[in-house]
Amino acid sequence: MSDYKINQELEPVQIEVDKYRSYYYAGASGDFNPIHLDNDFAIKVGLPGKILHGLCTMAFVYRTVMKNNDPDKMKKLSVRFRQVVRPSDKLTIKGKVIEKENDTVKIGLIAENQNNEQVITNGCAVIVVGT
Repeated sequence: MSDYKINQELEPVQIEVDKYRSYYYAGASGDFNPIHLDNDFAIKVGLPGKILHGLCTMAFVYRTVMKNNDPDKMKKLSVRFRQVVRPSDKLTIKGKVIEKENDTVKIGLIAENQNNEQVITNGCAVIVVGT
């Protein structure tokens, strides 16, 4: 992992949520709630259509911070889910180093959709950057 500095902005990551992502995630997580899989059902319960699992969106944030680094280096990840994410949404995940102490850094995170609406706010990752 590179040398982080306070107020350093991470390279934004753009992700297009493919139309099958909620099915893949349901199979991997065991969460088969119909709001994630059945468009008609989701509309009946007041949603704009089927939505992506929140934890799948959080996993995109995790992947942005960690890239392909050792997952043991992630010490904390928290987010606030602000808006639903839908299949075919285009997400931009942004981060900024807000604190550095000894061998850890704290990164503030947000994720926005293609309409510049924040879908994740108050994200925070604490990662080990030393040995």
